Amino acid sequence: MGSSACKVGLLPEPSSKTGHFSFMKSVMSYNKNKDFDEDLKSPIQGFVSDGSRIRQSLGGVLHYYPPHAHTHPTPTPRPHTVPSMYDIKALIGRGSFSHVVRVEHRHTRQPFAIKLLEVKGHEGRESCRAELQVLRRVRHANIIRLAEVFETSHRVYLVLELATGGELLERVVARGSFTETDATRALIMVSSGLRYIHTLGIIHRDLKPENLLYYHPGQDSRLIITDFGLDSGCRNGRDWALRTLCGTPEYLAPEMVGGRPYGSAVDMWALGVISYILLSGSMPFDQRSRPRLFKAILWGSYSFHGEPWSSVSNQAKDFIERLLSLNPEQRMTAEQALKHPWLVTKAAGSSKRNLHRPISQNLRQRASRFSTRSSSSSGSAQGSRCAASPRSHTGHESCQLGGNRLQHSVIVSA
Repeated sequence: MGSSACKVGLLPEPSSKTGHFSFMKSVMSYNKNKDFDEDLKSPIQGFVSDGSRIRQSLGGVLHYYPPHAHTHPTPTPRPHTVPSMYDIKALIGRGSFSHVVRVEHRHTRQPFAIKLLEVKGHEGRESCRAELQVLRRVRHANIIRLAEVFETSHRVYLVLELATGGELLERVVARGSFTETDATRALIMVSSGLRYIHTLGIIHRDLKPENLLYYHPGQDSRLIITDFGLDSGCRNGRDWALRTLCGTPEYLAPEMVGGRPYGSAVDMWALGVISYILLSGSMPFDQRSRPRLFKAILWGSYSFHGEPWSSVSNQAKDFIERLLSLNPEQRMTAEQALKHPWLVTKAAGSSKRNLHRPISQNLRQRASRFSTRSSSSSGSAQGSRCAASPRSHTGHESCQLGGNRLQHSVIVSA
């Protein structure tokens, strides 16, 4: 994603004759796309300790009024708004119904990501508010943290922690070595996050590698689950039924494909798909056409053939099989996954063979095929890939494995 060009202007400090206040910054986006936030262009006004008033016009000009100016004899507190709290730095993601910008808190200078969501209709707003009430309670190291929320008449702004370490599979490709032990470290963090949200009654419904981000580029970074899909929920409250077909096709559980009621077990099926990809670089259900794909999912038609499966331990395969169970009641829960011997021992009994080469080759082949299909199909909608993370600039190609996203959102279990 390209960054939005920004201009930073400083208002000179007035002389002592006209009162005193600190330098103020006005950050004005020169990205002419009006899709971002018209509300950010609305007048901003505030007051300083000596009673002086500062007002920013629509054109971005800051006007200073001395304490005795008779424009507003009774000052009111400065409103709690996005531009009053955050400096906007760059555009880092754009989707059909949302934008993501990198910002910096004006007082703490801490970086965040702000995701702007379009809200359509009363139902959409009420559904969005219900989910935000849940997400405000979420505090877990492996779940993206919602720091603050701003609302206007037709938009919602989510202030999220900023993840800069890149996507899970991008890191797998970038590093020169990858073993089963490395895979278990990542899967333990994802399973821990899933266990937490499932105890709160939250179902992600669009779990996939693109939504698993490292908090920072360091090797000791935590992995966090992101993109709970509030953009789709806010658009239409009627889409929030537990029978709705949501998510990315390749990661859909059989009960979702079959139109049956479902629960948190759909996230565990997706974790099984992710585990399969993480150990092989290929998809368990990889059909060119949507009908064939759904048929393969409904029948559970996958195998452990080809490279590098001959070098993968039986414990790892057992872990995947227990997640890719057609019967959701027999599928492992997040709690059970964390107690599986393969994760508990961190693959201690497995081969330490470096799986990086075959995994990377398979990922690149898949990404190339997906890119060719996407470019040849007209009118395919692409959603935002970076809910709260700038796009990786690691110098290698993105390894997006999923097809076009159907729809995704957070669901609160009844």
